[in-house]
Amino acid sequence: MSAQLSTGDPAPDFSAMAVGGPYGDGKKVSLSDFRGSNLVLYFYPKDDTPGCTMQACGLRDAWGDLKSRAVVFGVSADTSQSHRKFIDKFNLPFPLLSDTDRKIVNDYGVWVEKTFMGKKHMGIERTTFVIDPEGRISAIFRKVKPDQHVRLLEEALAAK
Repeated sequence: MSAQLSTGDPAPDFSAMAVGGPYGDGKKVSLSDFRGSNLVLYFYPKDDTPGCTMQACGLRDAWGDLKSRAVVFGVSADTSQSHRKFIDKFNLPFPLLSDTDRKIVNDYGVWVEKTFMGKKHMGIERTTFVIDPEGRISAIFRKVKPDQHVRLLEEALAAK
């Protein structure tokens, strides 16, 4: 895992398959595609689980306001097919990035040891990065609570 990222750091480059939103059933995207725009990468553990669904549906419900402020991608280690089902089931208007090889989650430092019911395992820490038009990290929300995510994101983007 790389060193922990901080605000002001250059965002790590990425290349991944985007599914949903303007990308339909899939198109490869990379960080450089979004130069000149605010970009939000929100990392979440798994498609169609309670917390991840709450978080995604919160973004969906606030989409009218968010879509004019930033390009938003959800990122998990799920496959493109899993993402497509998640998007369709909950009518998500924004795309999801498939990171099955876990390169992005490692580069952003969110693949961490977690404990669930007393057992340790590796997984994605629910973390959001706001990246400015120059490609620098302008805000980081670690261990985001799904029901607080939209408010934090709106506050960060309002400051821009």
